[in-house]
Amino acid sequence: MAIGLIISILAMLVAGTLEMIRLKMVKEHNYYQLKRMPLSIFWQVPQYFIMGCAEVFTFIEQIEFFYEQASDAMRSLCSVLSLTTTALGNYLSSLLVIIVMDISTMDGGKGWIPDNLNYGKLHYFFWLLGVLSVVNLGVYLVAAKWYTYKRALGASNDVMP
Repeated sequence: MAIGLIISILAMLVAGTLEMIRLKMVKEHNYYQLKRMPLSIFWQVPQYFIMGCAEVFTFIEQIEFFYEQASDAMRSLCSVLSLTTTALGNYLSSLLVIIVMDISTMDGGKGWIPDNLNYGKLHYFFWLLGVLSVVNLGVYLVAAKWYTYKRALGASNDVMP
């Protein structure tokens, strides 16, 4: 699962870097009021691909952990909890956007995520998500270090002659 968390950090770095490149292009060519940017949408493919890979590594490992470590009666519940955490994560993402907008517009400015992103600082939001992902990875590593894994029945360190 740590691999997925590391890959998600990489995805946020790629997204932030792409946004900085886009804003540089806006500034150089004065594209602030354009309805359509002359930058192809396909520039977003790498960050979505990387994030998709991160989700695959994270979700598969999470389900595997539940099936190996949970009792038979708890496996279905653990799978449901896994999907519930995904739903709660989406709600927390919305809350995070609201909090960032409230804090970043306190001084009367347009904030990090204005209606016209050409005036915004969306890359700051991606850096924030990257930092939160690093914190998440740290919490995961601490929890993984403290966790005692359940041995499978019949597993033995003895070698049969």
